[in-house]
Amino acid sequence: MLDTFYREFDYGYVPQWHDDVIDIGSTYLAHPRHALVVAVLGEEVVGTTALNSRGPANPPHPRWLTERYPSGRTAQLLRVYVRPDHRRHGLARAMVRTACEFAAGVPGYDAIYLHTNVDIPGAEAFWRSIADEVCDARTTGEHGGYGTVHFEIPIPVAATAGPLSG
Repeated sequence: MLDTFYREFDYGYVPQWHDDVIDIGSTYLAHPRHALVVAVLGEEVVGTTALNSRGPANPPHPRWLTERYPSGRTAQLLRVYVRPDHRRHGLARAMVRTACEFAAGVPGYDAIYLHTNVDIPGAEAFWRSIADEVCDARTTGEHGGYGTVHFEIPIPVAATAGPLSG
């Protein structure tokens, strides 16, 4: 995850945005409503996907968005990263499917929310293929002007239901 912040995003670790990656154990592994999906090839981590029960924060996101996706009732997808040489093989889709199925089994989640940096090659097309756009924030200056777009994925009714199948 840290590699992605430095190599792909070019801004590195930002404590107010990335505190979860420093304490993975208590953030994801010890929390019954959170999950961390990790794809490993040999001894190399080639992809991650995380899910937590925190909605988007204001700031940097608009207040209306934080009200629509409140903490506790929102399953937020984040840290969906696949190393560049392992992309385009269905790995991200499989990890997101696993995280969404996990969310479907956790009582109290009303929505699955995420935001992404669409400046990363392939990110926008990927999310548009499985999620519904809620807000395109590219013109708002949110996140310091990074290409942020907010999405929602319907909570799966069954393990094989929804746009993530296949």
